[in-house]
Amino acid sequence: MQERVVIVGGGLAGLAAAVGLAARGCRVTVVEARPRWGGRASSFVDQTTGETIDNCQHVALGCCTNFLHFCRLMQIDSLLQRESQLWFIGPDGRSSDFAASSWLPAPLHLFPAFLRLKYLSTYEKWRLAWGLRALARVDPAKCGTEPFSAWLKRHQQPPTLIERFWHVVLVSALSETLDRIDISHARKVFVDAFLRSHSGWEVWIPRGALHDLYGDQLSKSLVSMGVDLRLRAGVQQLTVADGRVRGVTLRDGQPIEADHVVLAVPHHLAVPLLPANLKDDAGLRRIEQLEDAPISSVHLWFDRVVLPVPHATLVSRVSQWVFARPASAADAKATSGGQYLQVVISASREVDGRPQAEVIQQVVEELAAIWPAVGEATLRHSRIVTEHRAALSVMPGVEALRPPQQTAIPNLQLAGDWTRTGWPSTMEGAVRSGFLAAENILRHCGRPESIVVADLATSWLSKLAFGL
Repeated sequence: MQERVVIVGGGLAGLAAAVGLAARGCRVTVVEARPRWGGRASSFVDQTTGETIDNCQHVALGCCTNFLHFCRLMQIDSLLQRESQLWFIGPDGRSSDFAASSWLPAPLHLFPAFLRLKYLSTYEKWRLAWGLRALARVDPAKCGTEPFSAWLKRHQQPPTLIERFWHVVLVSALSETLDRIDISHARKVFVDAFLRSHSGWEVWIPRGALHDLYGDQLSKSLVSMGVDLRLRAGVQQLTVADGRVRGVTLRDGQPIEADHVVLAVPHHLAVPLLPANLKDDAGLRRIEQLEDAPISSVHLWFDRVVLPVPHATLVSRVSQWVFARPASAADAKATSGGQYLQVVISASREVDGRPQAEVIQQVVEELAAIWPAVGEATLRHSRIVTEHRAALSVMPGVEALRPPQQTAIPNLQLAGDWTRTGWPSTMEGAVRSGFLAAENILRHCGRPESIVVADLATSWLSKLAFGL
């Protein structure tokens, strides 16, 4: 195959499409307006410390089969650390270790871990089991527009259980509040991560900054596959003639001809680039109704090691998840024996409206109440970074607004975690969208092939218990 494909956008969706097509003989060019790859998964240098930090901590789960497959193809999987144990810190400051049983099959593999959650009563744990069973049996196609918060109340989930479990897991996973979460997406998180398989819940965390994950090795892998990579190459418009896309015109006026184009940019940037006839398409007009959710990261530099665990989930606090990121050699020198923490606050609309100093003080006080070493240490430097368009808001009814990858123009595809993938707005969803767009192009070329890899196998007991 010598089909020329131009991919507009160098985030995960665009890069996944490039991998899928280049590996199958297409001549692929990826153009990205920014000076780096990775899209919203980005890093920058903090001018005070000289340390490379992320705009927001990114993690994947074991059920993210396509993202992990992408990392293996790009030879960057060694830059991810698999965590098979989590630490949940209850409102009273006590820690509950969360890990799967090595011998119980899914969905019973996490039963002992749930029993060890010290901040839930026996009655709440019983109601939780009943709620998870009911949620697993929900038909995603019949969820309607009821928010998940209403579903929880209708299924008699106690308020403290909602606050200490459902809220904790879903706000971190979906970056949205319970009253703005579609039931089908809540079900997706719990079924795929907790109930379907033994390893779906495990967390994969970048060992260093996102700059390393989407840096030289990724570029080297793509170039070795014959991909033409162009940074600082923003697209002015798509070139359309006779009902087909003929290529793109860059902002500097340079044209690039193509047989197929993949538009892999955020939804708010995709609409202005669409051809005029598609802007009137009823399905694509719904893109403008999509909303985004913000995530804020509180970055803290202490003069000593203060966190005894690599990461922890905090319950009933403004701080939701704290990470102690391993430092690179250069960063270790910059921190001079101290410790750098990143505290993640998802769905951070209220936090974003408050003074930064006030939020930082509250976060430090919350950490000090759990780990006294925080209060004894000197806070050398701090800052807050808010990504206002961090994730697609998975509000009730959102699936009706998400377009498929195939547009009405045969040789124009859309890609991005905001397109219809069957997944929420995650790194997994972004990679799947790129693979799906690539599959469409291969089909048009007369070479239909499946690129999306399968989900984790569903255990026999989960099939029997929930009909999965």
